[in-house]
Amino acid sequence: MTHTLPIAPWRLFTVEVRAVRRLSPSFVRVTFTGPDLDRFADNGYDQRIKLALPLPGQRGVYLPEGPDWYARWRNLPEHRRNPIRTYTVRAVRPYLAEVDVDLVLHGDGGPATRWARRVRPGDEIAILGPDAGYGGDHGGVEFRPPSTGCLLLAGDETAVPAIGAICERLPLDARGRVLLEVPETADAQPLLAPPGVEVTWLSRGTGDHGSQLVAAVATVAGELLADVAIPPVTAPVTDVDVDVDSEILWEVPDEVPPSPLYAWLAGEAGMIRTLRRHLVAERGVDRRAVAFMGYWRLGRSHDV
Repeated sequence: MTHTLPIAPWRLFTVEVRAVRRLSPSFVRVTFTGPDLDRFADNGYDQRIKLALPLPGQRGVYLPEGPDWYARWRNLPEHRRNPIRTYTVRAVRPYLAEVDVDLVLHGDGGPATRWARRVRPGDEIAILGPDAGYGGDHGGVEFRPPSTGCLLLAGDETAVPAIGAICERLPLDARGRVLLEVPETADAQPLLAPPGVEVTWLSRGTGDHGSQLVAAVATVAGELLADVAIPPVTAPVTDVDVDVDSEILWEVPDEVPPSPLYAWLAGEAGMIRTLRRHLVAERGVDRRAVAFMGYWRLGRSHDV
């Protein structure tokens, strides 16, 4: 009797770069293709994936195989361990076996930025992503708004791909505001959003990271909640001030109660903590209606 292994929610896809497009001074779009990318699940919204990048001098990526590949990868010596970084899917075209990922060209000189600056068609990497053959929830999608209420989507440049993908999947009657802080004015990109969702780009320029976004969120939250009676907060807010230097800043409610405002916040951890504190502790928004994700931390390399 032949036994087949059950399909897992995620799988490793061996891919190569089909196209590279510079979107703006700070963004590059990489289109991947591969023989089995037609099985890559198109879940939309803020679907996270992981990119395994080549080591210096390597053309391709060599990862351990099998269900315990991650533990074996962690145990490899550093000089043999391919860097792995988390990104958001920008677009999936299963019928063409293509996946788009937008990368931010940081100035930190990390392995992802170095790879993004020199990537060319034909380069090989590996993607850990959702398998369309799996019938359950793949995970990695954090955008879960209630059926009513306004939306507030806010983030820095690292959140732009996720927010762009979210906006494209919103229902036509969605209402709300989108606030995006980017390094330069030229980094603003066309985003497809419903008529009732207003998109605002904020250029940071030489200002501090988050300087534009924090002020804009405070202003917009005041406008969206001006005529709303905030219900009593039923969940504790004692952990609003998460220590972003020792803890992961990441909390996404599984079920969002009816709320006049649903906020999705992502980007630099210190900035996101400030935004969440304003909405939850100062504005009184139910913490269960605020999804917040510290994608990265100033002064630290990106973790897997």
